[in-house]
Amino acid sequence: MSTETPPGDRIAKVLARAGIASRREAERMIEAGRVSVNGKTIDSPALNVTDKDRVAVDGKPLTAPEPARLWLYHKPPGRVTTARDELGRPTIFDDLPDEMPRVMSVGRLDLNSEGLLLLTNDGAIKRQLELPSTGWLRKYRVRIKGRPKDEEFEPLRKGISIEGESFQPMIVTLDRQQGANAWLTVGLREGKNREIRRAMEELGFSVNRLIRVSYGPFQLGNLKPGEVEEVRRRVLRDQLGLEAAESEGTAKPRLRRGPARAAKPGDRPGGKPGAKPMRKFTGKPGETPEGKPAGKRGTKPGPRPQGGRPTRGR
Repeated sequence: MSTETPPGDRIAKVLARAGIASRREAERMIEAGRVSVNGKTIDSPALNVTDKDRVAVDGKPLTAPEPARLWLYHKPPGRVTTARDELGRPTIFDDLPDEMPRVMSVGRLDLNSEGLLLLTNDGAIKRQLELPSTGWLRKYRVRIKGRPKDEEFEPLRKGISIEGESFQPMIVTLDRQQGANAWLTVGLREGKNREIRRAMEELGFSVNRLIRVSYGPFQLGNLKPGEVEEVRRRVLRDQLGLEAAESEGTAKPRLRRGPARAAKPGDRPGGKPGAKPMRKFTGKPGETPEGKPAGKRGTKPGPRPQGGRPTRGR
């Protein structure tokens, strides 16, 4: 029996690289009989294909993958981060500009959460950016009901376990009290489902607003709800360390690890939801979309909550 590895790449990987879907979603598409290779429908992802094979999805030939691209998107609350919703709720993809190619979200924000969401047309980048081992810090502005004391968040800083699931240590700063609510800045390096909300509930607090303000070196800045902004390839190449395979139209991410820069002080979410024309993020690495240098790590406050005064981290 031969143990030689067949040439080419796994079919699900090829579909993900072409921006059709994530690997897991691609495997489900294959099992549903939506993918064919050389005119024959396949039902298992255990297949390697090469450039000589003819791959089709829903009867449409798979085109050569485009160069890797990345967008910053300000997700408004009330939209789900999925291509289709069984309940018929609006999705983040409903209002994206028509000129955008098929994209996938890097991670998710739940229905009532808002703020920065990364979109990409490259499955390999999506997978790499979502891995906790990447070490990229995701920062959130969090409003909770109650009058907490700073020491109450110590369990989160050490790492807690909820119903047998372990959570990595979080960076938690109590910024200020605003009436019956308190504003926090929370940083984490993994993206488990409803992680911050569940962690706060474990401490006896309920989250009534959650805004992601940064994902690694990428900042929400003054991007308004519903707006999408493409990251220049030069910036993408620098921040992700991409080795572009121009002849194949693919990219191999070599991500820079380590904490992200702090968000620009005075940034605040605002504006009305809805699709906006795409803008280009043309600044140098470490700059906000407005072209101003980001604050030094750990020394600047996060964005100001809408309708409130500037917050200051401790």
